[in-house]
Amino acid sequence: MTHVEDELSSQPECWTRAAAQAPEHAAALPAAGERVAIVGCGTSYFMAQAAAALREGAGQGETDAFAASEFPRGRVYDRVVALTRSGTTTEVLELLAALRGHVRTGAITADPRTPVVDTADDIVVLDYADERSVVQTRFATTALTLLRAHAGLHDEAAVAGARAALAEPLPRGLVACTQFTFLGRGWTVGLAHEAALKMREASLSWAEAYPAMEYRHGPISVTGPTTATWMFGEAPEGLAEQVRATGGRWLAGGLDPLAELVRAQRLAVAVAAARGLDPDNPRHLTRSVILTP
Repeated sequence: MTHVEDELSSQPECWTRAAAQAPEHAAALPAAGERVAIVGCGTSYFMAQAAAALREGAGQGETDAFAASEFPRGRVYDRVVALTRSGTTTEVLELLAALRGHVRTGAITADPRTPVVDTADDIVVLDYADERSVVQTRFATTALTLLRAHAGLHDEAAVAGARAALAEPLPRGLVACTQFTFLGRGWTVGLAHEAALKMREASLSWAEAYPAMEYRHGPISVTGPTTATWMFGEAPEGLAEQVRATGGRWLAGGLDPLAELVRAQRLAVAVAAARGLDPDNPRHLTRSVILTP
């Protein structure tokens, strides 16, 4: 078993633990009514997108998500929260250092022995969700679960769904597809982007992600018989039929969307195995992006 297989399989337990710990971390996380930005890089950026949409959709305050390198430093926020598994990512550390003393900052990380601990005002450590694989799975979803629970939006159906996603076989023939498209709406757009990233990182697949309503504004034109189009959450009316009309394969996500992401993670590993790739060590990637002058 690869590291990533072992790590993604432990997600139900990690989510349960994070949800239970949310109250004890409340002071380090956004308070209701605060204007908040959540930042990250790569996978963490996509989790930030999902968390921001969830929080704002729940009426807890304006919430934006940015890649750390693209944060608009002229904007005013009550709090900026960074998601960083390694605690060493250059863009995140530079942003937190620049903001210190001007706005309250926080970080959710997996490693308490890294520079982010001395750079952010508030720290939440999810060390039990740390990973050996370069490819992120459980840390990202556990951090999102923590924020989801903090906002009062965690549902045990997500944990049950994750267990089902791990136990049930992948749909027959899905691994043989050559193109994968993931769609979302609202907070699940970030999950769709993360699913596509997992496919690209782990299996070198042609993978894309779009807001579901945007998919019909051009991208559907490249859908064909070897395409799998996977919906996270409820699909817009008529979209499934339009995809099937192209000859492509339609997958309706019936589980909690976060549990659907677990299924997509499994697919990425399965496609990597079919292609003789090592999903723990994707080409050209490292656990953390540290830029040198």
